[in-house]
Amino acid sequence: MIGTGTLINVAAIVAGGLIGLAGKKLMSDRLQETLMKATGLCTMFIGIGGALEKMLTIADGELGSQGSLMIIVSFALGSLIGEALNIEQAIERFGEWLKQKSGNGGDNSFVNAFVTASFTVCIGAMAIVGSIQDGMTGDPTTLMMKAILDFLIIMIMVASLGKGCIFSAIPVGIFQGSITLLASVLAPIMTEETLNAISLTGSMLIFCVGVNLIWENKLKVANMLPTILIAAVWGALA
Repeated sequence: MIGTGTLINVAAIVAGGLIGLAGKKLMSDRLQETLMKATGLCTMFIGIGGALEKMLTIADGELGSQGSLMIIVSFALGSLIGEALNIEQAIERFGEWLKQKSGNGGDNSFVNAFVTASFTVCIGAMAIVGSIQDGMTGDPTTLMMKAILDFLIIMIMVASLGKGCIFSAIPVGIFQGSITLLASVLAPIMTEETLNAISLTGSMLIFCVGVNLIWENKLKVANMLPTILIAAVWGALA
């Protein structure tokens, strides 16, 4: 059934979050702080690994790199657009609304946990490719693999950041579900170059999420999100 992959992914995030929430109750504040820093470090290296995979090339036995100009242009234009729209503030307002509606008004870490977890599990080529496969052929394999990764990621994040991470299932459901429904339209433009550009910039944004986990919101990641769209256009034109 088309959409099965996204449903499994959402369920995995909720399940991982509930398990992480149970584990959080057994941890001291010091242990939670250490776990959060460890999560940030792992997130940074996941981003670094994904970016280097798309940037580094080997030709005639020599190591080279590609995509530097695309990165500069995409992040410059994307960040300008994001700042103009103030996407960060809009997402935080949605997080505040969720906090009140879910009965977590007293949880001061809810919004930060929701925003951080949402970026971590939404950004990336795997979500886009898997959703298109699900929509075009009904094959949820890629999203099922992503669901396993998200289960582990959210379980750890909830234990360190709080229950707000569980609600990242909502943007995942909306984002991947929308791509699945529009798969027939998006598939022709998702060339290898486009996916590489999305993966590279997405991995760099994941690195930024890791930086925020360790150094407490030094970067406005949400305001950089249009970078992915600029990169996709760049890849399509290439």
